[in-house]
Amino acid sequence: MPGLLEGKTALILGIANKWSLAYAIADAFRREGARLVLTHQGTRQRETVEELGRELGAAMVRNCDVSLDEDLERLREELHREGIRLDSVVHSIAFANREDLGRPFAETSRSGFLVAQDISVYSLVAVARAAAPLMSEGGSITTLTYLGANRVIPNYNVMGVAKAALEAAVRYLASDLGPRGIRVNAISAGPVKTASARAVKDFTSILDFVAQRAPLRRNTEPAEVGDTAVFLASDLGRGVTANVLYVDAGFQAMGL
Repeated sequence: MPGLLEGKTALILGIANKWSLAYAIADAFRREGARLVLTHQGTRQRETVEELGRELGAAMVRNCDVSLDEDLERLREELHREGIRLDSVVHSIAFANREDLGRPFAETSRSGFLVAQDISVYSLVAVARAAAPLMSEGGSITTLTYLGANRVIPNYNVMGVAKAALEAAVRYLASDLGPRGIRVNAISAGPVKTASARAVKDFTSILDFVAQRAPLRRNTEPAEVGDTAVFLASDLGRGVTANVLYVDAGFQAMGL
C-alpha cells in the first residue's frame, strides 16, 4: 500500500543524526509521500539537520528549542504564515544529565530530576499545545518511550521515571485533544544504538540480553519503528489513540 501519507505534512522534532529513531521515522514518512518539516536545537545541530533535511527532501528546517515557549510559539506562527497545516507531529526528544544516569536513582539531584522532566515530558505537552491549532483537520501526535517506564532497567534511572510520566502525559493529551480529532500515542521501541542510548552505562549488555531473551531473538531495527510511526500517522491508525505500542521484538512480554 504505497503512499500512505501522500498529501500529509509531518513536523518531526528530535533528529540528531542519521542513527536517530527520528531520522528513521522521517525516512519512512518520506517514503510514504509525506511533506516534512524538521527542527533542530541551536547552531550545533543546525548543519547536520539541514544536510539530512536536504537528503530527505524536507520542505522546511527550522530551529526550535522545546525548553523555550517562545521558540515553540515562533515556530507555530511561522508555519501558520506559510499556510502549513499539520497532519502529524513526531516528538523524539529526551534528555537527562549523564551523571544522573550513572549513579543510583536515589542519588538523583533535584535539578537533574527537573531537567529530565522538563525536556523529556513537559516538552510533549508544550509541542502539542503549539501544534494543535495547526491540525485543523485532526491528525496524529506520536512520541517515543521505552520499557524503563514500567520496569527497572539498570542505569536508566531518572529517565525511566521521566518516560513513565511521558506515557501518562500521552493518555491525558489524548483525552484533551481527542474531540478535535487529534490522536496521541507512544511507541515503546526496544534498545537501539543511538547517540542518546550511549549515555546509558553498560548499554551494550542491555542489547545483548534483549537479543538473547526477546521472542524474536534479536534487537529492534530502526526501520521497524519508522514503519509503526507511519501506521499511527496514516488513516490505518485512525482508531488508535492513548496507546503505547511496543516495537521491541516482543521483549516486553518476557518475565525472565
